[in-house]
Amino acid sequence: MQIKSKIAPCLWFDNQAEAAAKFYTSVFKGSKIIKTTHYTEVGREVHGRPPGSVMTVVFELAGQPFTALNSGPAFKFSEAISFQVNCETQDEIDHFWSKLSEGGEEGPCGWLKDKFGLSWQVAPRIMPDLFDDSDPKKAGRVMQAMLKMKKLNIAELKRAQAGKP
Repeated sequence: MQIKSKIAPCLWFDNQAEAAAKFYTSVFKGSKIIKTTHYTEVGREVHGRPPGSVMTVVFELAGQPFTALNSGPAFKFSEAISFQVNCETQDEIDHFWSKLSEGGEEGPCGWLKDKFGLSWQVAPRIMPDLFDDSDPKKAGRVMQAMLKMKKLNIAELKRAQAGKP
């Protein structure tokens, strides 16, 4: 197996790499687990991992390759890195928001943390256009509306842009 993408995120887990990969591939249609590797005796010596335990899981979400690595509790996820899910419809936003926030934590403005602590932004694909209006009042209304939301609502954002209650 050869990874085709030049750049692919590697997500560091304590021991949840396989569970996380299975979860993420269940949320995103057309996604798959590509390969799972296991620690050898060297894994016990270097990382304290038993031989045969999962070391990495290479998986693909919507065409984007990822690697999940079980390497201990030394590092934790933070909001400094997040993944954007660009959605065409409100149904898509609702689906990803519901699935990814389950067991996690809902945040403001379309942000959430999943049950593994990884941060996601679930947003409409048109969001940059809503903010890039030549009329700063329209863009300001969109921003004000968004700041009041957790899960983003496309219809409400469009109404705000248009100046409709």
